[in-house]
This record gives sequence, structure tokens and C-alpha cells, in this order.
Amino acid sequence: MYAAEYMGLPASQYSVLDAERIERVDESTFRCYVYRFRFFALEVCPVLLVRVDEEPNGCCIRLLSCKLEGSPLVEAQNDKFSASMVNKVFCNSSSDGSTLQQLTSDATIEVTIDIPFPFRALPVEAIESSGRQVLEQLLRAMLPRFLKQLDKDYQAWASGDSSRKPLGTGEI
Repeated sequence: MYAAEYMGLPASQYSVLDAERIERVDESTFRCYVYRFRFFALEVCPVLLVRVDEEPNGCCIRLLSCKLEGSPLVEAQNDKFSASMVNKVFCNSSSDGSTLQQLTSDATIEVTIDIPFPFRALPVEAIESSGRQVLEQLLRAMLPRFLKQLDKDYQAWASGDSSRKPLGTGEI
């Protein structure tokens, strides 16, 4: 079985391997509970709603919404920012004609924020730098875990494991 075939599966066939963090909302929509982290003195947990659309040799993951969970001060910021993200994940065949295939992810993330009153005394550059560092830390933590889960699901799919089934429907 080839990785391109696996990447072309409809989202309804995905096995949600981390049912503690990912919840299936419908056939192609998922709610993702990102890791809790500290931002200054506040604990924050972003909750993402994403839709997965099939594309040739892969999929496109689109952010539908992002909400912050945490203290009342954190949650009050939900109406003060907006985020958009498109992540195209696809499988390419090797250019040398071998059967080696490469998984590629091309993500675009945009965040717009109104700086809340408690942070207005800080330079904008400091807030932007902190925000970039938080995003980098989240990606460093999430991406290796996601790739391991994807590999585990692919191995089960490729072996014809008949017990492999989509998880995430009420497992949380």
C-alpha cells in the first residue's frame, strides 16, 4: 500500500489516535485541545475547531475557530483576536523514480490581536516575540507527536488491520 493512497482517505476514515486531545465533531470536523501552557502568569489552553478536506494525494486542514480556555481573564480575550490557518498535507513521490514517498506539510497561520489593557504598557515587539515563541513551542511539542500518531495509523492501515477504526466519537 502506498502513502499517497492513505493520505487520500476521507476524513471519516481517520483514526483519531489521541482521543484525549482530539474529538470528532462530524465526518470531517475535529475539535483539538492543544496543550496547556503559561503565558506570562496565565495558564492558557487553545481549543481549535478544524475541518479536513480531501485533496489529491493528501488533505487540507482549515482552522474554523480558535477559543482560549483558562481563567476568566484568559477567556475574556476570545473576542479580542482572530486566527486563520490552512495546512496542506500531501504525499510526493521521489523524483528519482524510487518508491520512496515524502510527506509534506505547508502551513499558513495568521493571528490578529487587540492588545488587552493589562499588556498595553509592554512594547508591541515584546508581545509579538512572546507570541512567536509560544507558537514555536506548541509546534515543537505537537508536530512530533502528530507524526508518530500518523505513522502508527498508517502502519495499521497498510497492514490491513481490520480492527483499525476511526476513534473519537464519544471516547473523551
